[in-house]
Amino acid sequence: MCVKVVCVGGGPAGLYLAILLKRQNPAHDITVHERDPEGSTYGWGVTYWRGLLDRLHTHDPESARAIEESSVRWNQGVAHVRDQVTRQPGDEGHGIGRHRLLEILAERARSLGVRLEFESEVTAADLPGADLVVAADGVHSALRTHHAGHFGTQLEEGRNHYLWLGTTKVFDAFTFAFVETEHGWIWCYGYACSGEGSTCVMECSPETLTGLGLDRVDEGEGLALLEKLFASILDGHPLIGGRGAPWPAFRTLTNRTWHRDNLVLLGDAAHTTHYSIGAGTTLALEDAMCLATALREHATLPAALAAYERQRSSELLSAQSAARYSAQWYENLPRYIHLPPHRMFALLGQRHSPLLPYVPPQLYYGIERAAGQLEVLRRLKRWLGPRAARALHARSTAHRS
Repeated sequence: MCVKVVCVGGGPAGLYLAILLKRQNPAHDITVHERDPEGSTYGWGVTYWRGLLDRLHTHDPESARAIEESSVRWNQGVAHVRDQVTRQPGDEGHGIGRHRLLEILAERARSLGVRLEFESEVTAADLPGADLVVAADGVHSALRTHHAGHFGTQLEEGRNHYLWLGTTKVFDAFTFAFVETEHGWIWCYGYACSGEGSTCVMECSPETLTGLGLDRVDEGEGLALLEKLFASILDGHPLIGGRGAPWPAFRTLTNRTWHRDNLVLLGDAAHTTHYSIGAGTTLALEDAMCLATALREHATLPAALAAYERQRSSELLSAQSAARYSAQWYENLPRYIHLPPHRMFALLGQRHSPLLPYVPPQLYYGIERAAGQLEVLRRLKRWLGPRAARALHARSTAHRS
């Protein structure tokens, strides 16, 4: 059975869903509407891991090959703390420029017969008729907002502030840099996204932001100050400003339900996870894979949308938990930053742990080292950690109330 699909939003999730649906049935009538001009995008690079690449090869080998060929790789992490540097091996990571990723997906979608309509803004009041309408229009989704009561949208704002920048410096590893100022700590996550440049995400507490005056200066002054603070990792390369509001606080978005009649949420319109786990694009592409599979396997649209929501809501739980604890680790940076750099970096890698906030950092480091050597301790940690964390969290909540 062929269907008419209208996808609102030309980001990775919407484009990839269009590709998968066309591969399933070339007779499907699929149009992607994107309000911005073709080739304009926000952000710099996105990260992903081997597991996603394997799934992309399974679902559409042609676009997967192009993505892999356009990606850069690293298998180390490096942390700069004051004037000390520590480097550790890690899993192979991949980075690709967001502009290049969208270019690959748009080209592939067109080759399959998908209509791409750029500079085409679609609102709830002027939705084209279709069997399925996909809201892939991001965290500020107009289609979701129009029915916010139905979807049960909730936004939780984090404490720290961040800024997404680029640089012509090409990092050879996933790079963290922590700089102490008279107003507190400010830090950077840096990773290559092409052979010509890297992404730099800056983050700091609200006290550091206002103390340094970064909330008040213009973009040029702000970039000059950041270049001075992070000169040790930039090696003379400039920072490049982006677009959007400067220094926002990250907002975690959830929805009680992901569909309404023939309207379904996809990617950031449905959920967001803190950028510090680097999973946003991966989760959006996995949404597209799951929705396409559900539409193929279920005979009716309501059954397909219910199955998609049920599966993805369940699969997201671990990522959402990891993102929550990761954001909290950075919000509580003073708890860890004065450890020896190699120990701090080890706990940075453990920031997704629900137990870490409740155990003294030095003790946790020792437990982790011992667990790495003894299988019985690894099993005990996996079993005991979440249970102990829940009990400690309940106790701390009770004391505050």
